[in-house]
Amino acid sequence: MTGYVPRGRPPEIPEEGDPLFVRAVGRAAAVLSAFHQAEHPLSLTEIARAADLDRSTAQRLVHTLRKLGYITRDRHDRGFVPGRRIYDHIFDAMRLDSLIQRAVPYLLELRSTVNERVDMSLLDDTRLIYVSRLQPKRKVLHDLMVGLSVPVCSTSGGWALLARLPEEEAREILARSEPQSHTPRTLTDPAAVMEQVDIARERGYAIAMEQLLTGEIGIAAAVTDASGRPVGGVTITALLSDWTPEEFERAMAPALMQTVRALSRF
Repeated sequence: MTGYVPRGRPPEIPEEGDPLFVRAVGRAAAVLSAFHQAEHPLSLTEIARAADLDRSTAQRLVHTLRKLGYITRDRHDRGFVPGRRIYDHIFDAMRLDSLIQRAVPYLLELRSTVNERVDMSLLDDTRLIYVSRLQPKRKVLHDLMVGLSVPVCSTSGGWALLARLPEEEAREILARSEPQSHTPRTLTDPAAVMEQVDIARERGYAIAMEQLLTGEIGIAAAVTDASGRPVGGVTITALLSDWTPEEFERAMAPALMQTVRALSRF
């Protein structure tokens, strides 16, 4: 199956002139972010290239991060991989996020109701980051991973969140996005994406077909904070071989909207 290959993104290092920014910490973050694009364990030279550092600086940073447990050699000693200490921070981020903690029982109930995959994501500028992925019917490794990020411009979740922003802000986010064709149906024209955003604004949720993966349909709605701004979203994903788009919308929309309304009261 062709479709979306997940990628993280490197941190944005500010220009010189910020007196509070510790550039050594930024370089360490760039080293850890080198693995976002990796398909295999990385050599020191590959880390230096991906982090845009000279080899000597990369060597010192990798050595330090190894000592602290944030980088290690892979089990077959083929190169460097992220260390287990990273998982501590993932756990901390999730257990201390009040929205994620509040969402768990609602997501479980929604999954039981719709009997399809239910995801929750958080908005991070031009992308969504999955923080919960419940029991997909089609168990592909990436489908089960939290931390996977997807582009706002190419997902039902992204369209639903953009619909809850002022139109000018939504267009600005799309202008900074880098749309790519993941399937023959992926929308890459910002005007075409904005048409879907406008539809989502009218009905309260977005539906996307085969935008990242061939054969998938998703319906999503935004979770908003007390001021009405979108902070994340809930998505239900299924196979087009199991549903017509009309049947899918009719079956999923009521339960989805009930869930996001409950979560938006946090």
